[in-house]
Amino acid sequence: EMKDMAASNYSLKVNRDLLDPNFESYRLSLDAIPTYNVELDAAVEEVKLKDSQYTLEHMRAFGMYNYLHLDPWYEDSVLFVDCKGRVLSLTVTLDTALGKPREVYNITTESSQCEDRLCASLSLTSATWVALSDGAGRLYLLRTGKRGDSSHVKWETLFSEDMGEPFTILHSISHVKDKLHTMELLLLRIQKDPQETKGSGYSVSLEWITVANTEKKYEVKKRRVLRGKSVPHYAALEPQGKGMMLASEKPFVFTHVDGLPVEQPGPEPMEVEKTDPIYFWQQTAEDITLCVRMPEGFIKEEVQFRLMADNISIGVQGFAALLEGQLYASVDPEASTWIIKNDKSLEVTLQKRSEGPMWPELVMGDRRGEYVMNDEQAALIHERLTFLTSEDLNGNPDKDKPPCNSQELEDCDGFPEDSFSLTHFDGDSLKPTQVVNLGSHQYLFTVDVNPSDMPCLCLRHDVDALVWQPRPDQPSNMWEHIATFNALGYVQASKRDKKFATCAPNFSYASLCECLRRSFIYRQPSPVETVLFNRKQGRQIGQVAKQQVASLDSDKPILGFRATNERLYILTSSHLFVLKVNNN
Repeated sequence: EMKDMAASNYSLKVNRDLLDPNFESYRLSLDAIPTYNVELDAAVEEVKLKDSQYTLEHMRAFGMYNYLHLDPWYEDSVLFVDCKGRVLSLTVTLDTALGKPREVYNITTESSQCEDRLCASLSLTSATWVALSDGAGRLYLLRTGKRGDSSHVKWETLFSEDMGEPFTILHSISHVKDKLHTMELLLLRIQKDPQETKGSGYSVSLEWITVANTEKKYEVKKRRVLRGKSVPHYAALEPQGKGMMLASEKPFVFTHVDGLPVEQPGPEPMEVEKTDPIYFWQQTAEDITLCVRMPEGFIKEEVQFRLMADNISIGVQGFAALLEGQLYASVDPEASTWIIKNDKSLEVTLQKRSEGPMWPELVMGDRRGEYVMNDEQAALIHERLTFLTSEDLNGNPDKDKPPCNSQELEDCDGFPEDSFSLTHFDGDSLKPTQVVNLGSHQYLFTVDVNPSDMPCLCLRHDVDALVWQPRPDQPSNMWEHIATFNALGYVQASKRDKKFATCAPNFSYASLCECLRRSFIYRQPSPVETVLFNRKQGRQIGQVAKQQVASLDSDKPILGFRATNERLYILTSSHLFVLKVNNN
């Protein structure tokens, strides 16, 4: 296992007081949501993926990028970059009198010449600093002074350096270390990987950069690189830069510090020869189907099959066991069977003891099998990765259909092979200190609740959506359950064309939007003034939660989507829409 044995496995502790066992359902409310908009002087340019950027990971990282940024340090203040390289800021105080977005900075470089250019990205580092990428490999650190409504200060460039291949900024923080003002940034790149011969040919790299002010000048002090095979759903640095947290479908490991390779734990003997898998397996919530390749010319009488609740052994007389070891979880031996398929393989059906949890592996530590998706899971993953392609990629410019595609996920090589996990890395040892196996908890979104804390992540638990606040200073309770959106996990799963999701920092509502026009708002239940009866069961309903749908007057794809306690902000290439969801 890549995972350091010292990393303690940890499970998330749900706060039962934040669950509502009596939640009935959302009721569609036809109350219109007041909607205002500003027409932009210059378009926000959606950087379309090139033919070379064909992988799912490119799509997740760059095709699904949120072009609108919320300033968590100032009330109702949003920012974006337009096609002229201008950073524009809009602060809303009165919806009926929206001003024009104000230019606060201008990227002047010739970034459009860059071959693999990405969209410009922005990260609000502190109340007075911002990190900016031009999408062509240059990083700017800008001293903004106070931002928000009252400020009309132009931002000042205090660091501008070419950092290599193009990247987007995932997160940044500012702190004082050894009496020096220090900024830490996380950059995301998808790079061609010569060692990635079997998969897509690319791997995902995260670079953690430390910049500090020494002798009146900001300089790069440290560069650490992690590599993995999937774009992380969540990646953030601790407020004091002592560590980082990562939620991803596949594991990450630190590979370089300041350009020098990091000693890796020795390779497993298994990894030496990349041979064809000796078995294939798939699973549903209830059972597992396993297909084992058998030696040529074997007959039924020679099969040696032994199954206990937690152990399996499959072999042929006269040979060493083909597959044996401890199962990931318990099965019911009585209800499990085997048959011979096409004289070549043994097909085994295992009944899971406890229904529901997906197994990340079949036999603990055995890497010789290959996991095959069944249709239902492929559909689930499809739905998780529903995304956008431009009309020309669609090959069918149906103008009435939104430019949204669930791409065929042919290369779903190994969905739970390295299962979805949340990891805390220590910044000094570069080793994981805690790993949570998120297994079946689908990732929904990330949201800044309190800018001085790490961003929160929202995960699906059964039908609900739970918001978790990282607490890096509490190793025994590193992720705290702070809010629940009833049934949101279930509700969002039915939205085929969903693009972005978020919630208000005070949790008064959650919202998701499609690729085009529509957004859905789910409010927290509120006590009902007039008592409603549930006719079916003849009992009172104390709480009803409202769902509302807002449809924008726009035929352009949604590029950015953010929520404040009172408003929902939606960016297209030509307009910024402001929806007044709550009256304070």
